[in-house]
Amino acid sequence: MRFPFYSLRTGIVACLTFLILSAMLLINVVMVKFSERDLIDAKVEMGRILILTMGERVGYEAIRRDGTLNGLGSVPRFGEKISQLLRMGGYSSVLVVNSTGSRVFGLGSWGKREEEAFIRSRQALTRQKSSLEFLGEIWGVIWLAPEMVRMSAPFFFEGRLMGAVTVCADLGPLYQGLRKSERIILIYICLNAVILVLFGIYLLSRTVVKPIHRLLTITEEFEEWPPIFDQGESSRNEIGQLFRSLKMMLKRLETNKQELKTNISSLKEANLEIKKAQNEIIQSEKMATAGRLATGVAHEIGNPLSIVLGYLELLKGGELRDEERNDFVVRIESEVTRINRIIRDLLDFSKPSSAAHEETGIHQLITETVKMLDPQPMMGRIEIRLELRAKKDVVCAGMAQLKQVFLNIMINAADAMMDTGSSDGLSPKVLEIETENEANSIVISLADTGIGIPPGELGRVFDPFYTTKEPGKGTGLGLSVCYTIIEGLGGTIRAESIYGKGSKFIVNIPLTANSGIETQ
Repeated sequence: MRFPFYSLRTGIVACLTFLILSAMLLINVVMVKFSERDLIDAKVEMGRILILTMGERVGYEAIRRDGTLNGLGSVPRFGEKISQLLRMGGYSSVLVVNSTGSRVFGLGSWGKREEEAFIRSRQALTRQKSSLEFLGEIWGVIWLAPEMVRMSAPFFFEGRLMGAVTVCADLGPLYQGLRKSERIILIYICLNAVILVLFGIYLLSRTVVKPIHRLLTITEEFEEWPPIFDQGESSRNEIGQLFRSLKMMLKRLETNKQELKTNISSLKEANLEIKKAQNEIIQSEKMATAGRLATGVAHEIGNPLSIVLGYLELLKGGELRDEERNDFVVRIESEVTRINRIIRDLLDFSKPSSAAHEETGIHQLITETVKMLDPQPMMGRIEIRLELRAKKDVVCAGMAQLKQVFLNIMINAADAMMDTGSSDGLSPKVLEIETENEANSIVISLADTGIGIPPGELGRVFDPFYTTKEPGKGTGLGLSVCYTIIEGLGGTIRAESIYGKGSKFIVNIPLTANSGIETQ
């Protein structure tokens, strides 16, 4: 049988051993105390009998002689008989005084206490009352106890007061005898404790420890409904009730487990649907933005196309020198390249983007977005100021999604600034874009000088389908999509505005581990 140090069985054994030993030792202490008291009482009673016997003996000797106690010590064999009585009673010393208080006989080694014994004898004679005293202290059986007992009492013979007797006994032999018995009792206590502990361990292991280990095994190895519960009924005590409660709990767990699996499967499907719908919304908003940009692109492409057509007409004439013809070809190539770049930027933006994230430089992305907006008529009278002061700008994100965020905010800023300005339309319209580092993130601020957002509407700007634009000019999903994208990156986006003076959108995006490279 193994007993791990922190096991339940070890704790039970320790507690059981402690309780049994404590109880038996306390009972032993009480029994020793009672035994000690009874033996001392018996010694005192023996002293009283001894005093009466000595009084009878002394009185008898006095009557045989002249009626007095004088010369009692010279009576043949008197001292020997008194000494025999003392030994039989377990006393060691005796002192006899006559009716006048004079010492007539003494036996034993009184030592320094002889004078006290003489005084007590005379007091007993005078008061005609017995006295009992316990003298000194020595180590008894368990604690300190009286060293000696001394008794004084008057004695009478045939109704006449003859004198007083004082006897004294050493209690040391009494304690020594008790201590010898105590050793045997302690051996029996240890044997009894071992037997009771082993028997208690057997009973507790059978009724408590084994069922608990069984419960632990079931709970630790529980994966599916354990067939062990279906094998018979458990006991009717508290352990049996615990088994039945565990049985009901595991049944509920199994039921909940099946329900949880079903719910998880449903949640996975719902999550996939939500993700799909979210991607579709983002793509729809991207296409709406691309459609709006296409209008400006069509106007921007018209000018280079006219130039290309003009050069082609000149080339058809055939009256050009080689130098002029080469110059026209170079200019046509430049305009076509410009048209290709504008269309390519629009196509790259409008095509579905990958959900995979990659390391992206924020500064480069902002610069590309600004260039993409350059051909748009709405940006014609807007000054874009770039203050890209962040030393670290590398984030882990989808480049196309981040471009959509910045593009939406910039177009909204341009729309807001279209509604503000003086009657001549020449008031400064500024879009200021700043970056800076804050802890382990990059903060991008986009501030415009537009109409601003009314105070009561500021808290709703990121709600889906919320828009202040006229019907047909906006879906109300732009900022909501921005919020979804930034939140998916673990960042934040918020809006600040003073109505009539402008708005500011602040985007905070966590940096990657490789963002320690500083950008210029």
